Amino acid sequence: MTLDKASIGSTVKVTKLTGQGATKKRIMDMGITKGCEIFIRKVAPLGDPVEITVRGYELTLRKSDASFIEVE
Repeated sequence: MTLDKASIGSTVKVTKLTGQGATKKRIMDMGITKGCEIFIRKVAPLGDPVEITVRGYELTLRKSDASFIEVE
């Protein structure tokens, strides 16, 4: 499952980052790495963007970026 498919209010664990190049580096620079836990706070009415909490801070991701993050 990818992060953009996770339900609101759930806590998920990152298993893999599938993006390439600059996109993958940008996601990792935000603190999203394999093994970290992510809490899905909110999703905008049209589904984009997704607001999450990772490593103690709030972060907003585009749905396209969230699709590169595989979670369990």
